[in-house]
Amino acid sequence: MRKTLSAVAGATTLLAALAFATPAQASGWHHDHDGTAKLSVLHGVPGLTVDVWVDGKLTLDNFTPGTLAGPLEVPDGDHKIAITGPDATSADNPVIGPVTVDLKAGRDYTAVAHLAADGTPTATLFKNSTKPSPDGKGKLTVRHVAAAPAVDVLAGGTAVVKGLTNPNQKTLTLKEGTVSASVAAAGTTTPLIGPADVNIAEGKNTIVYAWGSLADNTLGVAVQVVDSASRGRDCD
Repeated sequence: MRKTLSAVAGATTLLAALAFATPAQASGWHHDHDGTAKLSVLHGVPGLTVDVWVDGKLTLDNFTPGTLAGPLEVPDGDHKIAITGPDATSADNPVIGPVTVDLKAGRDYTAVAHLAADGTPTATLFKNSTKPSPDGKGKLTVRHVAAAPAVDVLAGGTAVVKGLTNPNQKTLTLKEGTVSASVAAAGTTTPLIGPADVNIAEGKNTIVYAWGSLADNTLGVAVQVVDSASRGRDCD
């Protein structure tokens, strides 16, 4: 379930995902004095291969869905992002953008390019909780970023998250160990995704994403693990 993480892809694909976002979504960034933010990104739009141009330079060629990348310490500042088709020779005719994003430092975030519940491409910027958990426990965060109705998340066959809708999330504090997790339509127990083993580690926030499209039979899962404490800062 876990995807390979790439620091280089993390920087550029985060910016690509932010190019989908509205200014209100981008305003979730917080400023800190060290001049960097921890950034990760998930590409959760099935069937969409693109080139990403940052400040007029091709920085990601033929970026494909299903990739989770990061985290990377990215500096403060404005960046101009344009997204083109995979065969473009410049950023002059983007299909998305150009968009200027102001990256501010201090917290741990994941930007997700994904499908809305109705199947249209969108993006959501999530704050990753880094607040410490009690001894012997860790966090499980579930994020619904799929073109699908409300879902229940089951652990060992029991619904632990009920009625989760796109693009929302729910964070649980659980005893460390392995959980058999699955995703089902709300009010049912027949898995749409899984079951699959998810490791809950002490001092970690294990984030599970349900992405893709139910109607197109492209539902998938991505997993991200974030430290529960980050440079002495807590982020719920």
